[in-house]
Amino acid sequence: MTYAAYIFDLDGTLLNTLPDLVRLTNMVLDRRGWPQRTTDEILSYVGDGGRMLLRRAAPADAPEEQVEEAYLCWRELYPTYGHALTKPYEGIPEVLAQLKAEGVKLGVLSNKFDAAVKEVIAHHFPGVFDVARGECADIPRKPDPRGLQNMLRQLGVQPAETAYVGDSTTDMQVARAAGAFPIGVTWGYRPAVELQEAGAQRLVTTPSELLQVSI
Repeated sequence: MTYAAYIFDLDGTLLNTLPDLVRLTNMVLDRRGWPQRTTDEILSYVGDGGRMLLRRAAPADAPEEQVEEAYLCWRELYPTYGHALTKPYEGIPEVLAQLKAEGVKLGVLSNKFDAAVKEVIAHHFPGVFDVARGECADIPRKPDPRGLQNMLRQLGVQPAETAYVGDSTTDMQVARAAGAFPIGVTWGYRPAVELQEAGAQRLVTTPSELLQVSI
């Protein structure tokens, strides 16, 4: 029997957003007169939301108020530059369509800010997900489980019948904290060993393998 609900992380799980994250982050750094960061550096900064991404990308001695200003600039520029280069990973649209056809509840819970999550999902996956949320006043950043717990209540499913799919340690941690089944994807932004150490109960190397996971 398949899971009643699949909740997905966004960046590095459903969508390859790294090219846009690199371009947008370096655009903001340049406006502040701060040094540019390489793709590998920015890759190492992602996973904990935009504010933390800017904190890690900024010079170590940058005052917090300047980092906050940089983050607000990042958010302001996001609608224009945040997902122009972003694409779904190969096989993801087909897997989502199959799960939806089977009556599985589908959700997205991301550490990206809430407005951006809704914008990106509407653009790339219109009509696919039952609910999509990001960090905001009532959705704390993962691995805090409250956002996932609220989403399960909204979908009307129990944790034990839910799989949470992600590419980072925070994804595995939030799944475990909420009682969902943690599935790690190896095509994302973090290596498989990190996902295993964080508590992944299953690793998948292609999206189609998600269709083979069962309770």
